[in-house]
Amino acid sequence: MPAIALLGEFNPTSPTHAATNAAIAHSRAALDIAVAAEWVATDAIEPALLARFAGIWVAPGSPYKNMDNTLWAIQYARENHVPCFGTCGGFQHMLLEYARNVLSFKDAHHAEYDPYASDLFISELTCSLAGREMELTFVDGSTVARIYGSLTATEAYYCNFGVNPDKVHLLKRGPLHITGSDAEGEIRVIELPDHPFFLATLFVPQTKSTPSRPHPLVNAFLGVVVSNTPA
Repeated sequence: MPAIALLGEFNPTSPTHAATNAAIAHSRAALDIAVAAEWVATDAIEPALLARFAGIWVAPGSPYKNMDNTLWAIQYARENHVPCFGTCGGFQHMLLEYARNVLSFKDAHHAEYDPYASDLFISELTCSLAGREMELTFVDGSTVARIYGSLTATEAYYCNFGVNPDKVHLLKRGPLHITGSDAEGEIRVIELPDHPFFLATLFVPQTKSTPSRPHPLVNAFLGVVVSNTPA
């Protein structure tokens, strides 16, 4: 049975962590597939452990105990074509890994860990998105638009950090595609073409999943994990 690693420090009282577990169960039942899911604390990440997993979900809940381990795991997934999904904090760290290792901004940093870092790619939001729902617009022809079957959606947020507006022009230099934005034009979805599944959202789609309507992004991620696993 293929398994996915849920990267983050699991907290049973966290609504986003409970929603992650529930959303996986919803999609597993709806798709009638067998996929195991295991929470992996970031300070426990190491190569032999990750080799056991067919997919990686970088979960909400940052700051993580070990940012370097988390970024290494994302790089491993990106370079080895392992399906990788990031939500909320996962989005932030997938973007940070890309800035460091693809765009070569080695000092790219995250304000939640060091608000005074010299090269912040992830900064504190001027207005917190925690507890808000906002409408999104997707790029026509993108993976995320295909998954939703729509160019718009409304999703919920739990975050206080996002893309530094001063770095957006730099992020557009490489192969990563910015494929979702809110009404103000802020980046909310990123994806990497020519990869089985490398997609991240600043919003938390799993919180809107239900047994009768599992979330399409979770369905898509688990579907790719299963289809990429040798029989």
